[in-house]
Amino acid sequence: MALKTPMRFVPSPHHDARPAGTAVDLIVLHAISLPPGQFAMQHVEALFSGRLDTSAHASFASLEGMRVAAHFVVDRVGNITQFVPVEQRAWHAGASIWQGRERCNDYSIGIEMLGDEQAPFTAVQYRETARLCRALMLRFPDVATERIVGHQDVAPGRKWDPGRQWDWGHFRRSLSHIRNTEMTLR
Repeated sequence: MALKTPMRFVPSPHHDARPAGTAVDLIVLHAISLPPGQFAMQHVEALFSGRLDTSAHASFASLEGMRVAAHFVVDRVGNITQFVPVEQRAWHAGASIWQGRERCNDYSIGIEMLGDEQAPFTAVQYRETARLCRALMLRFPDVATERIVGHQDVAPGRKWDPGRQWDWGHFRRSLSHIRNTEMTLR
């Protein structure tokens, strides 16, 4: 199955090198909506690129000076934008811990989906997120299905996403139907 459109690459300055010898073995799923309840890529892209005008909306004030980016964003129609090369450490999970291991950014890939706690995610987001995860699992064999988790799982009490609207059963079914996928990952 081919991508709907080619994957875009928009370079983010919000990354650095992973610690030497650190293997990628975790995928962290997130949800983002800027401003709240709006699902356009414009402001997310600006935030991840370090050029968000925080005066453009009252809700952006808390984002002033924030240096954050996920490796990928999946929009509401299934388009995927990559911001950070997968071999680099993106700054997406913040203070985090998974199975007793801290600093999840060191060993994970971050995927944001445009969404919030109010609106259900779209069918194409489930499909394209699953396709992306399968491509990442092929690239990083230490990532298993049970090592695809939510931001709320690695930062409990601090983060809510991808939240109650993300149907993990639907996602895992989508993932189980994808065997191979052709995606060019930077």
